[in-house]
Amino acid sequence: MDSPGMSRIFLVDDHTMVREGLRSVLEKAGHQVVGEDADPAHALTVLSQLAPDVLLLDLNLNGSSGLMLLLELQRRNLMLPTIVLTMSAHPHQVSEALRMGALGYVLKGASSRELLQAIETVRQGQRFLGEGVVALRHDGADLLALDDPLSQLTTRERQIMEQVARGQTSAAIAKQLNLSPKTVETYRSRLMRKLGVDNLPGLVRFAMQCGMLQGET
Repeated sequence: MDSPGMSRIFLVDDHTMVREGLRSVLEKAGHQVVGEDADPAHALTVLSQLAPDVLLLDLNLNGSSGLMLLLELQRRNLMLPTIVLTMSAHPHQVSEALRMGALGYVLKGASSRELLQAIETVRQGQRFLGEGVVALRHDGADLLALDDPLSQLTTRERQIMEQVARGQTSAAIAKQLNLSPKTVETYRSRLMRKLGVDNLPGLVRFAMQCGMLQGET
């Protein structure tokens, strides 16, 4: 039986050295790392089996996005206490992650003490924002109150928007999402109409403004 302070943790990050460092910090603190993955699609299949206490999730994953993993977890009703651990301090990415069910958001430059505190907090079902994230607030405004230009899109439309903006063809997106290319084209036309975007360059710019394509190290 787990000790009160121990959590079973799963890591999703595409940098091996980062995962090794996290594992070392977590295990020294008495936690158990029950699994790790660099691929969000593969992680999704494993998470449903392992049911960890806490998920530590990066946002930029080999050309994919941790936000899409959060959306899929939501869609499958796998509401795992999740901490986004990332380099990105873009306010709209923070807002999106919280809307998609993340309980914690910590920047990779934070101390191990802050990360461990975040784990204990989200394990209890409470929200935790790291010091670097709290600094984004202005006059005490809740990050959830940020205007979200993507709120009108469905989960599938967001998935397709991100992949289109990253340069993926309709055929490639269709294969990844198990859809037909024609269906992908229909989704793409619908989401561009909703956003008032007329062409692909405009969609890419829109995605960048929302922090969806922000690069990380």
